[in-house]
Amino acid sequence: MYDSLRIKISLLLVILFQSALFSQNSNQAALIDGKNLYVTYCANCHGNSAQGAIKSGFDISIITEKGGKQPPNLTDQAWDHGSSDADIIKFIKEGNPANMMPSFQGSLSDSQIKNVVAYVRSLSDNNRSSQLNSSVAEVQANQINGLGIELNDFIELPITGDMSTDRVSGVLARGGVLRGEPGNNNHLFINDLTGPLYIYDKKSKELKTYLNLDGSAGHNGLFPKFTAAMGYAAGLVNFVFDPEYSKNGIFYTLHMENAVAQGETAGPKTGIVPGLNLDGYSISSALLPPMAPNPRGVRDMVIVEWTDKQLGNTTFEGSAREVLRMQLPGLFHPLNEMIFNPTAKKGDPEWRVMYLGVGDAGTGERPGPTRLYAQRLDNYQGKILRIIPMISEHTRTSTLSENGRYRIPNDNPFISVPGAKKEIWTYGMRNPHRMTWYIDPLKPNNPTLIAFNIGLVTFETIDIVKKGANYGYPLREGSRSMSENNVMGSIPADDILPIMINDSVTNGSIKPTYPVIQYPHAPGGGDAIANGFIYRGKLIPKLRDCLVFGDITTGRVWYSTIKDVLAADDNDPSTVAPIHELNTGIRQISEETYKRRGGLTTGLPGRGAVAGPGRVDLRIAEDHEGELFLLSKGDGMIRKVIGVK
Repeated sequence: MYDSLRIKISLLLVILFQSALFSQNSNQAALIDGKNLYVTYCANCHGNSAQGAIKSGFDISIITEKGGKQPPNLTDQAWDHGSSDADIIKFIKEGNPANMMPSFQGSLSDSQIKNVVAYVRSLSDNNRSSQLNSSVAEVQANQINGLGIELNDFIELPITGDMSTDRVSGVLARGGVLRGEPGNNNHLFINDLTGPLYIYDKKSKELKTYLNLDGSAGHNGLFPKFTAAMGYAAGLVNFVFDPEYSKNGIFYTLHMENAVAQGETAGPKTGIVPGLNLDGYSISSALLPPMAPNPRGVRDMVIVEWTDKQLGNTTFEGSAREVLRMQLPGLFHPLNEMIFNPTAKKGDPEWRVMYLGVGDAGTGERPGPTRLYAQRLDNYQGKILRIIPMISEHTRTSTLSENGRYRIPNDNPFISVPGAKKEIWTYGMRNPHRMTWYIDPLKPNNPTLIAFNIGLVTFETIDIVKKGANYGYPLREGSRSMSENNVMGSIPADDILPIMINDSVTNGSIKPTYPVIQYPHAPGGGDAIANGFIYRGKLIPKLRDCLVFGDITTGRVWYSTIKDVLAADDNDPSTVAPIHELNTGIRQISEETYKRRGGLTTGLPGRGAVAGPGRVDLRIAEDHEGELFLLSKGDGMIRKVIGVK
């Protein structure tokens, strides 16, 4: 009897131990899930440690503009203000539109919200938090796989960032675009958003400032109202060469100006560039949004046409002409991209036709009358535009713009629709900030335009650009629908959207066009898609005919075969091309280089919801031969992809 009782007690102890172990493992799994969800959905506003927006170094400008207050500290003794878990769960589900906190009902289940609350409460227990971080790191480490690529340091850009801050403006240099100079395989052009346009000589390995556009606040540059403030897409955001640049020296730059800067006039200063002839330079009338923006935040995007009459050297001698000036209804997601069709020849309808990628300026995430700008055809936001910047081209098959500085092709899809902007080619995008072309060797005269579109709530997407297409934003994002409060749901079986001319007039209906690639705002995904290219170089044969692209904040790089990309263009929202991660090690490399170059913060500056503290701030570029480069703003470096490992 005694032995039988002992056995029963032993069995009971085993059951209790297993139950406690199961409970402990379940709690740990819940906390890991809570942290991953918090990083994905909450950290962008509340910081990596739930400190509140201001304390975490992330100022939410939209709240400030609305006269609201930033979120409070969440981890002090009264972070919940005496609320029960049920109260907090209810608040997260319903959101708070007045303070720009979206509802998460439909995006997160009740159990997921409970895990988020449990994780935030756990942050006050340092030991528990440390154990949790180790568990999460192990889980994330197991996600890394796939082909590895080798990188070589190529150019160390001059430090132009604000090294005193850990915000985005604290990156060491803001190099964003690298292009080979047409007709000169020895020269590469590189921009820095803070103002310089550099020329790099591959033989001498010298980097020289070709033009400096920052003439604000006493800087020795050209444009007095130039602004690169607040980081992100501001400053000298892009440049592109005319198709006949090697013969005529014409290229275009795109920069941002503070339209209400006091005591300054628009237009370039004289005497800054000795060889620049400004005779006849004049300011164009701005393309305006339907509603005037808050005067405090008025910004203009300006396209300038430059003609360098002495090619081959590293200085500018020639003239300039303003082509287009666009006023933004918000501070973010501006006009960001300019691209020509590389296969077009003289006489073709596409010859010297420029495509412009214009973001929604943050309108789609704000409740109110501007939210549907990307859907409406009476404005330029959330669109891809199609223009002819050189007014001597296509005179018989185009219309002169209202400002008289560029032409609009007559075959644009909305050229004859009353109330619609004639420049629009496609619409319904949040931020198609970069584009690239795929040239099929079997159909070289019919290339495919591909756009990299930054998302808001759930997905980063890649889209095939089609004439007149609607990509759904802000009513759709990737393969999900989106409500006015940014709650995500399923796409209707019969998915049809009205064609909106303005806030009250429609003109028929259209089925949205869905992405061919998407990745989530979640661990293993990223925060903001960078750009990419179909690899055409020789150093990495395994990547031939693959679309290589990356994520800005995390620095992750993926590829997908162009065959899979094109196959996913089937009008089915559930069909997307499979993507494969390339292990670059760029984040660790960038962190080490940032410290070596004198970075003052403990890690890379800036942050992202998925990336956490520190942004790699990645862009991808290609040279004359189609070889790839990674530009990382955090450490101000450009590295060449030289092989696989």
